[in-house]
Amino acid sequence: MSMTIYHNPKCGTSRNTLEMIRKSGVEPQVIEYLKTPPSREELVDLIKRTGLPVRDILRQKGTPYDELGLGEDRWTDDQLIDFMMEHPILINRPIVVSEKGVRLCRPSEKVLDLLPKDIGSFTKEDGEVVSSGAPDA
Repeated sequence: MSMTIYHNPKCGTSRNTLEMIRKSGVEPQVIEYLKTPPSREELVDLIKRTGLPVRDILRQKGTPYDELGLGEDRWTDDQLIDFMMEHPILINRPIVVSEKGVRLCRPSEKVLDLLPKDIGSFTKEDGEVVSSGAPDA
């Protein structure tokens, strides 16, 4: 199974997601999107494939979101995408692409539905344990 992760190595959620993918036996294509941002066409396609509104892909924390006034309703989806192209840090992460779909994996356990196999339990960097298996009956 091939997978791609749009990754920021400075982000704990992104690191946890990457490790869960690797624990499933897959070595994904890792795109550090701050160094190699997607093209506008790729970004539009990714957003469409997540099924989320453009606004849900905008990252607020640690970005120029407030300075740019992006919380205001006056911006169209195209304008919001323009801002993400100009400031890739505004693209929320991690976005994972797999044969099973495309997800914004926040929280990181959202990646579990995309993995080729159950990874059992996984301990996140903050100590939280997540499980991909069915709950005990």
